[in-house]
Amino acid sequence: MTQDEQKAAVARAALAHVVEGAVLGVGSGSTANLFIDALAPMAGRIRGAVASSTATAARLARNGIAVLDLNEVDDIPVYVDGADEVTETLAMIKGGGGALTREKIVAGVARRFVCIADGSKLVPALGRFPLPVEVIPMARAHVARALVALGGTPRLRAGFVTDNGNQILDVAGLVIADPAALEAEINQIAGVVTVGLFARRGADLLLLGTPDGVRTLGAR
Repeated sequence: MTQDEQKAAVARAALAHVVEGAVLGVGSGSTANLFIDALAPMAGRIRGAVASSTATAARLARNGIAVLDLNEVDDIPVYVDGADEVTETLAMIKGGGGALTREKIVAGVARRFVCIADGSKLVPALGRFPLPVEVIPMARAHVARALVALGGTPRLRAGFVTDNGNQILDVAGLVIADPAALEAEINQIAGVVTVGLFARRGADLLLLGTPDGVRTLGAR
Protein backbone atom coordinates (compact mmCIF):
# COMPACT_ATOMS: atom_id res chain seq x y z
CA MET A 1 0.00 0.00 0.00
CA THR A 2 1.13 3.54 -0.68
CA GLN A 3 0.89 6.16 2.07
CA ASP A 4 -2.36 7.49 0.61
CA GLU A 5 -3.79 3.96 0.41
CA GLN A 6 -2.82 3.38 4.06
CA LYS A 7 -4.65 6.56 5.08
CA ALA A 8 -7.75 5.50 3.18
CA ALA A 9 -7.61 2.02 4.72
CA VAL A 10 -7.46 3.25 8.32
CA ALA A 11 -10.21 5.79 7.60
CA ARG A 12 -12.48 2.97 6.47
CA ALA A 13 -11.43 0.76 9.39
CA ALA A 14 -12.43 3.47 11.87
CA LEU A 15 -16.06 3.22 10.73
CA ALA A 16 -16.34 0.00 12.73
CA HIS A 17 -15.82 2.03 15.91
CA VAL A 18 -18.57 4.57 15.25
CA VAL A 19 -21.42 4.22 17.74
CA GLU A 20 -24.73 4.39 15.89
CA GLY A 21 -27.31 6.81 17.28
CA ALA A 22 -24.66 8.72 19.25
CA VAL A 23 -22.58 11.85 18.82
CA LEU A 24 -19.18 11.40 17.22
CA GLY A 25 -16.09 13.53 17.75
CA VAL A 26 -14.11 14.18 14.57
CA GLY A 27 -10.58 15.53 14.25
CA SER A 28 -8.69 17.46 11.59
CA GLY A 29 -6.15 16.80 8.88
CA SER A 30 -5.76 14.70 5.76
CA THR A 31 -6.54 11.32 7.32
CA ALA A 32 -9.49 12.71 9.28
CA ASN A 33 -10.79 14.18 6.02
CA LEU A 34 -10.77 10.74 4.45
CA PHE A 35 -12.64 9.43 7.47
CA ILE A 36 -15.30 12.13 7.08
CA ASP A 37 -15.76 11.23 3.43
CA ALA A 38 -16.06 7.53 4.33
CA LEU A 39 -18.54 8.41 7.08
CA ALA A 40 -20.95 10.17 4.70
CA PRO A 41 -23.10 7.09 3.92
CA MET A 42 -23.64 6.70 7.70
CA ALA A 43 -24.84 10.29 8.20
CA GLY A 44 -28.37 9.21 9.03
CA ARG A 45 -27.18 6.59 11.53
CA ILE A 46 -25.46 8.96 13.96
CA ARG A 47 -26.92 11.85 15.92
CA GLY A 48 -24.26 14.21 14.57
CA ALA A 49 -20.64 15.18 15.06
CA VAL A 50 -18.60 17.63 17.10
CA ALA A 51 -15.83 19.11 14.94
CA SER A 52 -12.34 19.99 16.12
CA SER A 53 -11.90 22.82 13.61
CA THR A 54 -13.89 25.09 11.33
CA ALA A 55 -12.47 23.21 8.33
CA THR A 56 -13.70 19.90 9.76
CA ALA A 57 -17.12 21.40 10.46
CA ALA A 58 -17.38 22.56 6.86
CA ARG A 59 -16.40 19.15 5.48
CA LEU A 60 -18.87 17.36 7.75
CA ALA A 61 -21.65 19.68 6.61
CA ARG A 62 -20.77 19.12 2.94
CA ASN A 63 -21.13 15.39 3.56
CA GLY A 64 -24.58 15.80 5.08
CA ILE A 65 -23.48 15.18 8.67
CA ALA A 66 -25.07 17.40 11.34
CA VAL A 67 -22.48 19.54 13.15
CA LEU A 68 -23.17 19.97 16.87
CA ASP A 69 -21.89 22.51 19.39
CA LEU A 70 -19.89 20.80 22.13
CA ASN A 71 -21.70 22.88 24.75
CA GLU A 72 -24.92 21.15 23.74
CA VAL A 73 -23.46 17.65 23.99
CA ASP A 74 -23.03 15.71 27.23
CA ASP A 75 -21.52 12.49 25.88
CA ILE A 76 -19.16 11.59 23.05
CA PRO A 77 -18.53 7.82 23.01
CA VAL A 78 -15.80 7.99 20.34
CA TYR A 79 -13.42 10.59 18.94
CA VAL A 80 -11.58 9.81 15.68
CA ASP A 81 -8.50 11.79 14.68
CA GLY A 82 -5.06 11.46 13.15
CA ALA A 83 -1.58 12.23 14.49
CA ASP A 84 1.65 13.81 13.33
CA GLU A 85 3.61 11.31 15.42
CA VAL A 86 2.48 8.42 17.62
CA THR A 87 4.32 5.88 19.74
CA GLU A 88 3.37 2.30 20.58
CA THR A 89 2.31 3.59 24.02
CA LEU A 90 -0.21 5.76 22.09
CA ALA A 91 1.24 9.12 23.11
CA MET A 92 1.07 11.58 20.22
CA ILE A 93 2.21 14.88 18.78
CA LYS A 94 -0.65 16.70 17.09
CA GLY A 95 -1.20 20.19 15.78
CA GLY A 96 0.52 20.20 12.42
CA GLY A 97 -2.69 21.64 11.00
CA GLY A 98 -3.06 24.09 13.86
CA ALA A 99 -6.22 22.67 15.47
CA LEU A 100 -4.52 21.25 18.58
CA THR A 101 -6.56 23.12 21.19
CA ARG A 102 -9.97 22.11 19.91
CA GLU A 103 -8.68 18.60 19.18
CA LYS A 104 -7.53 18.29 22.79
CA ILE A 105 -10.85 19.58 24.10
CA VAL A 106 -12.95 17.13 22.08
CA ALA A 107 -10.57 14.27 22.88
CA GLY A 108 -10.85 15.16 26.56
CA VAL A 109 -14.64 14.91 26.46
CA ALA A 110 -14.71 11.64 24.51
CA ARG A 111 -14.81 8.33 26.31
CA ARG A 112 -12.64 6.68 23.65
CA PHE A 113 -10.02 8.12 21.31
CA VAL A 114 -9.40 6.17 18.10
CA CYS A 115 -6.26 7.40 16.33
CA ILE A 116 -5.94 6.72 12.60
CA ALA A 117 -2.53 7.06 10.97
CA ASP A 118 -0.37 5.74 8.17
CA GLY A 119 2.74 3.78 9.08
CA SER A 120 5.11 6.73 8.69
CA LYS A 121 3.61 8.34 11.81
CA LEU A 122 4.70 5.54 14.18
CA VAL A 123 7.94 6.50 15.94
CA PRO A 124 9.99 5.00 18.80
CA ALA A 125 10.07 8.37 20.61
CA LEU A 126 8.29 11.66 20.01
CA GLY A 127 10.14 14.78 18.92
CA ARG A 128 11.29 14.45 15.34
CA PHE A 129 8.18 16.37 14.28
CA PRO A 130 8.37 19.96 15.64
CA LEU A 131 6.08 20.30 18.65
CA PRO A 132 3.26 22.83 18.10
CA VAL A 133 2.44 25.16 20.99
CA GLU A 134 -0.56 27.50 20.72
CA VAL A 135 0.13 30.80 22.46
CA ILE A 136 -1.64 34.04 23.30
CA PRO A 137 -0.03 36.57 20.91
CA MET A 138 1.12 39.01 23.63
CA ALA A 139 2.97 36.17 25.38
CA ARG A 140 4.74 34.79 22.29
CA ALA A 141 8.24 36.04 23.18
CA HIS A 142 7.92 35.01 26.84
CA VAL A 143 6.77 31.52 25.90
CA ALA A 144 9.54 31.22 23.31
CA ARG A 145 12.19 32.02 25.93
CA ALA A 146 10.74 29.39 28.26
CA LEU A 147 10.80 26.80 25.48
CA VAL A 148 14.43 27.62 24.73
CA ALA A 149 15.19 27.02 28.42
CA LEU A 150 13.68 23.56 28.00
CA GLY A 151 16.12 22.83 25.16
CA GLY A 152 13.86 23.60 22.22
CA THR A 153 14.19 25.88 19.21
CA PRO A 154 10.82 27.62 18.74
CA ARG A 155 9.79 29.16 15.45
CA LEU A 156 6.69 31.23 14.84
CA ARG A 157 4.35 29.68 12.28
CA ALA A 158 4.33 32.70 9.99
CA GLY A 159 1.07 33.99 8.59
CA PHE A 160 -1.02 31.53 10.57
CA VAL A 161 -3.78 32.25 13.08
CA THR A 162 -5.67 29.47 14.86
CA ASP A 163 -9.45 29.16 14.92
CA ASN A 164 -9.15 30.66 18.42
CA GLY A 165 -7.32 33.78 17.20
CA ASN A 166 -3.93 32.74 18.56
CA GLN A 167 -0.46 31.99 17.18
CA ILE A 168 1.61 28.79 17.05
CA LEU A 169 5.23 28.21 17.92
CA ASP A 170 6.68 25.07 16.33
CA VAL A 171 9.42 23.76 18.59
CA ALA A 172 12.26 21.65 17.20
CA GLY A 173 15.04 19.90 19.08
CA LEU A 174 13.17 18.83 22.21
CA VAL A 175 14.10 15.55 23.88
CA ILE A 176 10.75 14.06 24.86
CA ALA A 177 11.68 11.22 27.19
CA ASP A 178 8.55 11.64 29.32
CA PRO A 179 5.74 13.04 27.13
CA ALA A 180 3.18 13.39 29.94
CA ALA A 181 5.61 15.27 32.20
CA LEU A 182 6.69 17.63 29.42
CA GLU A 183 3.07 18.21 28.44
CA ALA A 184 2.26 19.28 32.00
CA GLU A 185 5.36 21.49 32.23
CA ILE A 186 4.72 23.37 28.99
CA ASN A 187 1.05 23.82 29.81
CA GLN A 188 2.09 25.65 32.99
CA ILE A 189 3.98 28.37 31.09
CA ALA A 190 1.96 31.58 31.30
CA GLY A 191 0.57 32.41 27.87
CA VAL A 192 0.41 28.83 26.59
CA VAL A 193 -3.07 27.85 25.46
CA THR A 194 -2.26 24.24 24.59
CA VAL A 195 0.76 22.13 23.73
CA GLY A 196 0.45 19.53 20.98
CA LEU A 197 1.52 16.66 23.21
CA PHE A 198 -1.33 14.21 23.70
CA ALA A 199 0.08 11.97 26.41
CA ARG A 200 -1.88 12.69 29.57
CA ARG A 201 -4.89 11.85 27.43
CA GLY A 202 -3.44 9.77 24.64
CA ALA A 203 -5.22 7.48 22.22
CA ASP A 204 -7.05 4.39 23.42
CA LEU A 205 -6.71 2.64 20.10
CA LEU A 206 -4.40 3.11 17.11
CA LEU A 207 -5.40 1.95 13.65
CA LEU A 208 -2.09 1.99 11.79
CA GLY A 209 -1.76 1.64 8.05
CA THR A 210 1.00 -0.68 6.87
CA PRO A 211 1.99 -2.09 3.46
CA ASP A 212 0.24 -5.32 4.51
CA GLY A 213 -2.97 -3.77 5.83
CA VAL A 214 -4.31 -2.16 8.99
CA ARG A 215 -2.55 -2.97 12.25
CA THR A 216 -4.38 -2.41 15.57
CA LEU A 217 -2.59 -1.28 18.73
CA GLY A 218 -4.16 -0.68 22.12
CA ALA A 219 -7.40 -1.79 23.73
CA ARG A 220 -9.81 -3.19 21.17
